[in-house]
Amino acid sequence: MSGIADVARLAGVSKSTASRALTGGGYVSDGTRQRVADAAASLGYVPSTSAVSLATGRTRTIALIVPKVNRWYFGSIVEGVERTLIPLGYDVTLYVAEPGSNDRESLYSTYLARKRFDGIIAVALEPDDADLERLANIGKPVVSIGNALSGVPTLGLDNIAITRIITQHLIALGHTDIAFVGSTPRSDAPAKDVDERSIGYRNAMNDHGLAVRIRSVPSTLTITDAYAAAASFLADAASRPTGVVAACDEVAIGVIIAARRMGISVPTELSVVGIDGHDYAEMFSLTTIEQFPQAQGVEATRMLLSMIEGTGDHPAWRTEADTRLVVRASTAPPRSA
Repeated sequence: MSGIADVARLAGVSKSTASRALTGGGYVSDGTRQRVADAAASLGYVPSTSAVSLATGRTRTIALIVPKVNRWYFGSIVEGVERTLIPLGYDVTLYVAEPGSNDRESLYSTYLARKRFDGIIAVALEPDDADLERLANIGKPVVSIGNALSGVPTLGLDNIAITRIITQHLIALGHTDIAFVGSTPRSDAPAKDVDERSIGYRNAMNDHGLAVRIRSVPSTLTITDAYAAAASFLADAASRPTGVVAACDEVAIGVIIAARRMGISVPTELSVVGIDGHDYAEMFSLTTIEQFPQAQGVEATRMLLSMIEGTGDHPAWRTEADTRLVVRASTAPPRSA
């Protein structure tokens, strides 16, 4: 295996010059830098991350914190971050920190405290989370995806506005009996994005004189829990809504599966809308507000790198992520319309 001495010998420079050329740790002329790079490439030599860190003061590693990886949204963000960093020569260290878990406490007290990274991308951190203060105290650049965080550049959605849009879509079709499915169960920690989506639904119902029809069905944001919740509230035909606004696409899919198994026709007897643009949305012909989490991962990474490398303007404190309404076959006018 070739070492830095072999690279220096082939390029006709000293070991210290070869090291500076490859790590960026000091001045080297462009011609010499290219000659050393060519020698390293021909020998298959790659400088160690420790050597680069020692020379530059940077680790070329980004810490990515997510609450889960077994949900489509978070997995798509991870993919976007990784696809952006790898071609630029950065590593990504993934930390899964579920709220209230022992792993989350260890993350902040031990792993992040070691500061073996140049910056942090935090996904779905709650604004009043005590971890926010601990992140700030680490002294590294931070970018958030999801909820707006005080003093942290954030890429996120206007959850109130998008839920108002999909609720109004059902109202425009003639639905007046519409339920919101996916409100946070009392036993779970508060979730600001879900709370905001519930507010958007309520605002739309109030705006159209439907306040007496407002109802929320608790469920975690999973297909299986939404299926169980729907199997319960759809069972009574007399009180069954004609429309459902789901807190996310996974909840909407759970509701559709339950309805189908109960012999309830979607959309003839029950219209369902979601939020996210999940990979399964088209397969279930789901009307939804699409967001693009992989693109959010790419954009957040670019924002963070601009802070680390001091290029471009400081990112805006709040950047609105792109969304669009996609109407499919899960919605139609109610039978009585």
